[in-house]
Amino acid sequence: MARITGIEHVQLAMPAGEEAAARAFYTGLLGLPERAKPPKLAARGGCWFEAPGVKVHLGVEADFRPALKAHPALLVDDLAAMQAVLEAAGIAIIPDDPVDGRARFYVADPFGNRIELMQG
Repeated sequence: MARITGIEHVQLAMPAGEEAAARAFYTGLLGLPERAKPPKLAARGGCWFEAPGVKVHLGVEADFRPALKAHPALLVDDLAAMQAVLEAAGIAIIPDDPVDGRARFYVADPFGNRIELMQG
């Protein structure tokens, strides 16, 4: 029987024309470098952010609605430092109880998508 061996990437939706806001959040605050999309896909808009072990792709959705419950959980090597960066930028932190001994909290990206950040 075949089995799942990993996640290649996570895709979130975003509204059209908001790539600058995506870059400011995902690269500017979270520190994920942007990867150029292949030319055929770049014409659709959106952005790809990738680092070793993590790939978050944002695709334009015409009838965009943010993911308020569904979310990626991103591992952070210094969660307290990330929280300080986000709070300094005016991003609301939504605390939650640790899971499996890992501290964590939630934030919303510029489009309202829920993002979980966990101590890695």
